[in-house]
Amino acid sequence: MAWTPPQRAAWTETLAAGAIPPLTDDLDRPFDADTLLGEARARAGGAVDPAGDPETADVALALADTDPAFREGLDRLLHSLEHEANLDRVGRWWAYTWVNRLLDVRLQVARYVRADPGVRDEPIERPIFVTGGPRTGTSILHALLAHDPANRVPTTWEFLRPVPPPEPATRDTDPRIALAEREIRFVTTAVPAMDAIHEKSGTLPKECISAHALAFRSEDFTGQFAIPSYAAWLADCDMRPAYAYHRLVLQILQRRTPGATRWVLKSPAHLLTLDALVDVYPDARLAVTHRDPLTVLASLSSLIATIHHAYGNRSDIRDVARTQSDLWCTAYARLTAFRDAGRVAESDWHDSTYADFMHDPIVVVRELYAGFGLEFGTEAEGRMRAYLAARPQGRHGRHAYAFDDLGLDREDVRSRLTDYQKRFRVPTEEI
Repeated sequence: MAWTPPQRAAWTETLAAGAIPPLTDDLDRPFDADTLLGEARARAGGAVDPAGDPETADVALALADTDPAFREGLDRLLHSLEHEANLDRVGRWWAYTWVNRLLDVRLQVARYVRADPGVRDEPIERPIFVTGGPRTGTSILHALLAHDPANRVPTTWEFLRPVPPPEPATRDTDPRIALAEREIRFVTTAVPAMDAIHEKSGTLPKECISAHALAFRSEDFTGQFAIPSYAAWLADCDMRPAYAYHRLVLQILQRRTPGATRWVLKSPAHLLTLDALVDVYPDARLAVTHRDPLTVLASLSSLIATIHHAYGNRSDIRDVARTQSDLWCTAYARLTAFRDAGRVAESDWHDSTYADFMHDPIVVVRELYAGFGLEFGTEAEGRMRAYLAARPQGRHGRHAYAFDDLGLDREDVRSRLTDYQKRFRVPTEEI
């Protein structure tokens, strides 16, 4: 049976049909950078001259007039949203909401750094980056590592709204949690079946692409919308500005956290930009998860096609699969080349397979700690085991997908990925 998108909630069809004026009229306006920047300035207290009042000059700086890297990403994103994404009004509302929040947070970051310039001296030492192909177990591994009290893992609300720095005493009750929860759960309110594919919450660990989005250079956008010209630019753009902003966000988040912090971070998209990651984090350690890339493509294409459906872009899963096949063949090739180049010592790499993780996740975690020379304490292990027991696989339902739905030539894709599978001993699955 061919892939079919899950059903959208009834309210999305009402909004998409334009039955809620004047809201729908507002959502039909173009995605225009100058308009959005002007509105962000207005929300911050008015128009600003960067050469004028020193108390408000940070606003102009944060909103890109003097930051060509930021403005280029913003302009390319908005052009793709307007001319390529084919969004209905549900998708347009979500895109407006997202971009507005990013612009507001850039202002908050700029003002915080102006008030506390010493935050840029906060040390980010020996961070661990969990990466690997999508749907290979990066999320569950990241979530397990979050249960070690010695680790600091950014939550969704912290990456979405990092200013002011969270206070340890109120980190679990901060009012920003509710704001992030409403935003991150929007796609699930549109398509309730999403929880079975990829669970989202304001308090769950969050991917680095959410911090990269503040620089408008992020796979977060391409995972949500069909925006091919932005995606093509992103695949080869300089990602160091995104990692630099990511680092600044971490520095803000740890500003009020006493003592040493061992950051554990995560995103499959790091495979595409390992050179930029190491330029900004030269002492990084990398934990890479591996799984049969044909399974990865089948699961990922189903996920992205479902998200596109939620936002009114009726993209065909076969179009999604072609794009994702090219992207992740590139990513695996970049991983292999980067690994062989030796920029990161072999002692700072850890590899694991999805099959091994499913067999015994605690063994995989124990080996990761041993490989990086870290202590795996009994408290951390107990917390991880309790987390696994409380969250059995499939508790929200089963995610069904099949490679044959993708319209790809199985042998062609397999041949393009042979070097990767051999290099990292990735077992082939029945898919």
